[in-house]
Order: sequence, then C-alpha cells, then structure tokens
Amino acid sequence: MIRILHAMAGARVGGAEEFFSRLLPALAQTGVSQKAAIRTNGKRERILKDAGIPFEINRFGGIFDWTTRRRLKRQADEYAPDVIFAWMSRAAKFCTPGKYLIIGRLGGYYDLKYYNKCDHLVANTEHICQYIAGLGWPESQIHYLPNFVDGTPGEAIDRSMMNTPSDAPLLLALGRLHSNKAFDVLLEALVSVPRAYLWIAGEGPEQLALKNLARQLGISDRVKFLGWRSDTNNLLASCDLLVCSSRVEPLGNVVLEAWAQKKPVVATEATGPKALIQTGLNGLLTPLNNASALSTSIQSVLSSEEHATALAEQGFRTYDKNFTEERVTSLYRNFFTVVTR
Repeated sequence: MIRILHAMAGARVGGAEEFFSRLLPALAQTGVSQKAAIRTNGKRERILKDAGIPFEINRFGGIFDWTTRRRLKRQADEYAPDVIFAWMSRAAKFCTPGKYLIIGRLGGYYDLKYYNKCDHLVANTEHICQYIAGLGWPESQIHYLPNFVDGTPGEAIDRSMMNTPSDAPLLLALGRLHSNKAFDVLLEALVSVPRAYLWIAGEGPEQLALKNLARQLGISDRVKFLGWRSDTNNLLASCDLLVCSSRVEPLGNVVLEAWAQKKPVVATEATGPKALIQTGLNGLLTPLNNASALSTSIQSVLSSEEHATALAEQGFRTYDKNFTEERVTSLYRNFFTVVTR
C-alpha cells in the first residue's frame, strides 16, 4: 500500500487549501494510507478526522519557528512514507530528504528555489508545467495533475435573503477580494447590465475599495458582498451566470465549479480560463481589463436562454470528461504508483 505524508502550510482559505481538503478524503476512500502535517485550522482538522486521516499540527513558519523541520522529519521517520507531498512552497522548504520521495505541488508560478529538495513537481495546469520546464527542471520530473471539484448538485438559496428580486438576472463571482480578481472591472461592467444583480462571495483586502466603487457607480443596491462562503454549490444553483473577471488566474477552479453545476461561464483571457474554455462552445472569453467587452458577453448570455443552456451543457461535458473526483483521484493514485516503483 502506498503511504503518503502530506505537508500543508496553507492559509485559512484558498484554492489549494480547498483542494487539499477534497483530495485527501477521496484518496482515503480508495485505500491510500495517508498522514498529514498541517497548521492549526478547525475546518481542515474536522475533515481529516472525519476521513480517518491522522495529522499533527506544526507552525510552518515565523521567525521563531525552530521546531517544524525537526517535527516533520520525526513524523516521516516514524511513519516511513513512500512520498512526502509538499503543498506549495512554504511546506516544501521544511521538507528534509530521507528514504522517500519529496514531491512538491504548484498551483501558481512560484520560485523554484523553495522546491530544491524535491524529486518531482506536480502542477495543476499544463501552462505551469511549461513554466517549470522553462526554468530548467527536467521534463521527466514534471507532472500535470488537474484539480477536481465537488459535483454534488446544489440547492438554490432564497434570493430574498440577499435582498435580490426573484426575477432579476443574477451573476455570481467567487474568489478572494484582491486586485488579481479584477472585481472592479466586473462592477464597471455591471453598470451596462441594468437589470442584473451581482453576488460576490469572498474576503480580502479590496473589500472596502470595492464597496466604495459600487457606491460611486450607483450600483450598490444591486451588488451583494457575501463574505467567504463554503456553500459554493448552493450559490451556483441560485445564479444564472458565473463570471470570472480575473487579471491573474493560473487555473480557475470557479470555472470547473460552474461547469459541474451546469451553469454558463463568462471569463477573461487569464491563463487558466483561457486554457479551459473554448470560447463560444463551453463558455465565453473576453479580453483582460475590458469592462465593455465583459458586459457585452454577459448580456449575450442573459438575453438568450438557448445560448446559455448550450454553453452550460458543453461546460458540464468538459467537466465530466476531465475534472471529476473519480478521474482525478485515479490519476493521483496512478502517479504515486509509477513514481514510487
């Protein structure tokens, strides 16, 4: 049986952190033996406990952290894993070589100096794989393994709870309130879609600026800031359209989540969505930082139920072929089997 020790030094919320919480229970259900070293996080701790995955709490950083490297090495010596799987750069730099492979996972364009102890690197997009190869990493040690998202059908939320009319077109945006997500551009686009309401689910440093911009644009009554939400599927079940307005988006999990819920997608030509979407087939792509083009694409979907349905159906087919839990979990199992032979 393959034995994996996961090192996760992630933030409270985030894309990699959410995928960690999906992948480990999925692998456990297929019989993979796993342990984890994580920062303290109530939600992740509950998920690991429920999945029967033992874990230890480590600091993973800070100027007075003299213990994590030693504790992680002790945990590896006791567990004797085949692989230490380091989730992103912070965890990778605490890994110490031993009688196991060290595999680093990248979900973005990180500095590879933090992965210098790794035997292999895993990336969740093919473009990130190309980035790694371009920095001189041996191609035989670079592996593309996609994410999967939860395909459980959501239940629509009563729109009145969000002061949203039941008959208004409803747009949904998901993500950290950061300049990379370009929610400012989406707010500008909403001005030209006068009947539509917008729900934005996320937290981050741009929250106050975005609320002020909505007021300045005269659309604050049509924009609802929901904070960080864990009921993504229910939010998607409630909306008419998912909009990904990002300036920077290495993958675009939100696109996969919308496809899984059979919702049409309008996204910008950021790296991740551009690699996923065949515009006009399983979604629509618009130029970066272009509110006018974004509003035009949004209106084209909202104005034609037939068009919206066709995009949603093809998006679901793309998800069902490439990004389901069953398929991605199988890819991970096969990968671990091959590299540990």
